[in-house]
Amino acid sequence: MPASTTTSSTVPPTTFPTPTTQPFTTAAVVPTCPPATGSAKRVVLFTKAPPTCIAATSVWDATFKTNLGDIVVQMPAASSFAAVNNFVFLAGYQFYNGTFFHRVIPGFVVQGGDPTGTGSGGATGKPGPLEYGYPGYQFTGNTPPVTCTVKPSQAACYVAGDLALANSGKPSSDGSQFFFVLPGGQTTLNGEPNYTILGKVVSGMNVVDKIGADGSSSGTPNVRVYLLSVTVKQISG
Repeated sequence: MPASTTTSSTVPPTTFPTPTTQPFTTAAVVPTCPPATGSAKRVVLFTKAPPTCIAATSVWDATFKTNLGDIVVQMPAASSFAAVNNFVFLAGYQFYNGTFFHRVIPGFVVQGGDPTGTGSGGATGKPGPLEYGYPGYQFTGNTPPVTCTVKPSQAACYVAGDLALANSGKPSSDGSQFFFVLPGGQTTLNGEPNYTILGKVVSGMNVVDKIGADGSSSGTPNVRVYLLSVTVKQISG
């Protein structure tokens, strides 16, 4: 992983106030598509991966509202259907609301999407609802071509501003966790193209950079930045 001596130009509080969110239970529920306006109840644990909830040709905007400003990501379902369908599904259940970016490495990535904030997702590794941790299941996403290792200039390879799914090193272990690629991070990622790209930042990359600047080489953020909400909107398809 690349090291960086980048520091924040300002000194924000060590931790922003913990946002108020809908309470959730640890009881796994059978997944059904959330209402178009979103679920009034926050759900973070499901018995299996979601059904098809979006059109194969749809394009979505996801708005990540953080303590430092908004980040807007455009997600075309045609390029990463399972990943976009999963993200729209989870956002519709308020899954990401109130979570924080738990792994931040300057010059590499800004990672979030874990309700426990630990990076493990609460996985037990034992049969049961939390065997894989939240959201209770894993699925297989698509990944950039292996040729990115030798030809990273291809359109399908990682670039700064990509939103990708974090996993345990193989695309069959995709779940809820995601990361934004910081400038410089694409170099390492294209050497190991194991992570599904589901969208690209179209607004608010300066916010991503601010969050990234307050990370550390260990990944532990110096500033805990919260996702106040994540909302999705279909813009075409």
